[in-house]
Amino acid sequence: MLYFTKWKAALVLLVCALGVVYAAPNFLPKDVLPTESSLLPSKQVNLGLDLRGGSHMLLEVDTDSVVRERYDALADSIRSELRQAQIRNRPREATLQGAEVTVLKAEDAEKARELVRNIEPNTVMSGEGNNIIVSYNDVAMKELIDRALSQSVEVVRRRVDELGTTEPSIQRQGTNRIVVQVPGLDDPSRLRAILGRTAKMNFHLVNGQKTAADARSSGLPPGTMILPSADEGDKAAGIREYLIDRRIVVSGDNLVDSQPTFNEGRPVVSFRFDAAGGARFGDVTSKSAGRSLAIVLDGEVISAPRINEPILGGSGIITGQFSVQEANDLALLLRAGALPAPMQILEERSVGPGLGQDSVEAGEIAAVLGLVFVIAFMVISYGRFGIYADIALMMNLILVLAVMSVLQATLTLPGIAGIVLTVGMAVDANVLIFERIREERRNGRTIINAIDAGYRSAMSTILDANITTLIAALVLFSFGSGPIKGFAVTLAIGIITSMFSAIWLTRLLIAVWIKRRRPNELVL
Repeated sequence: MLYFTKWKAALVLLVCALGVVYAAPNFLPKDVLPTESSLLPSKQVNLGLDLRGGSHMLLEVDTDSVVRERYDALADSIRSELRQAQIRNRPREATLQGAEVTVLKAEDAEKARELVRNIEPNTVMSGEGNNIIVSYNDVAMKELIDRALSQSVEVVRRRVDELGTTEPSIQRQGTNRIVVQVPGLDDPSRLRAILGRTAKMNFHLVNGQKTAADARSSGLPPGTMILPSADEGDKAAGIREYLIDRRIVVSGDNLVDSQPTFNEGRPVVSFRFDAAGGARFGDVTSKSAGRSLAIVLDGEVISAPRINEPILGGSGIITGQFSVQEANDLALLLRAGALPAPMQILEERSVGPGLGQDSVEAGEIAAVLGLVFVIAFMVISYGRFGIYADIALMMNLILVLAVMSVLQATLTLPGIAGIVLTVGMAVDANVLIFERIREERRNGRTIINAIDAGYRSAMSTILDANITTLIAALVLFSFGSGPIKGFAVTLAIGIITSMFSAIWLTRLLIAVWIKRRRPNELVL
């Protein structure tokens, strides 16, 4: 059968059947889709922001705060080194230029410089006289900012994933910006509330010697600071600020889980530490019974419960005047982790479903028109063989939908453009094959030999054309972003499926026709 063995025919039919089964959910209403526990496929192609509507947000990471925080830590290391060498010094506030300390005795300046010269790799020392400034070189600074941006992208991704959305697009843009697109989320206020907070949480002991008001009038005790209260219950009771110890007794980095729950009928947030954090938390609560423990989130005291007894289980709850939504959001933020730096929202917009529907309809019209013109051209040019090519083309579109459904790839408006382009390219292989068959037939070959020679001779040309196009699609996907990736995905899938349908499926159809009809001539 034109060298088309039975196992090859069975494989082609199996692939076509699987394609129909996995593409079928895309043509069914959501209320009749099989459940995920069913053996039948239930996944539909995900629609992108431009087709489905949703929220778009452009964020800018405050890289300056990352640099200042890192220089603060470097200044602490310098002071510790000088303290061990018994060199008296006075710290200065960290700036973007570096960590700066002033040695109090001029005769100790040179010794201090020698001690801090290699305190960290990739640092440069400057400053005159008693002033010592240590800063990172350009390579270390670039690595620091890149790492902060990568961590920000990952935290943003975890937070958006917690919202339960499907296929969000989160990508870096430039040196300090992140683009977030969430299809299906029509209200950007929730997204703004989730992404606009750093969510850096730490635990501090409340200073019991003075109140915040007393400290403001008489001066802050050493090692303390004043932070505002974010608890509405505290504000109602007249407590607007807390005097707390600067020392962090337990870091929020030790949190491993947080969940919204209820305590005495009120929404609260439960949290759980890792082993190290749990041990530290138990030790602090054991030694500080009777004192209050301030839970500080982004520079505000969200709760300051009294420690009545040791908490040894490594877990606790955060109380406050929370609504159910606020408790859910706070638990989400703590689970996803803190951002390494604050972020500013530069742009936000909501894409309505009406615009998405218009795009879908326009894309459908373009795809249908392209399909109709290609079908008509193939039938007019190649007759029966053109009909077989059109059947393969329809199967190709079904396979594209099936593959995108299985991979849960996102279909965007440029992706529809890629499908329309695939419609035109899918028949290129058949055109090459059919023209070669015509040529072999004119040279006097028999029908079967002409068909076999046509498929064999055109194969290298078809492979070259499709492989080069596939490479271009992979390059677009690797270096492109957003719409470019959507176009590249559908183009790459369409190239692979068109190779199957144009070569294997059409050859099977032609082989079945030749075997059954045994024609004496080809009308081609």
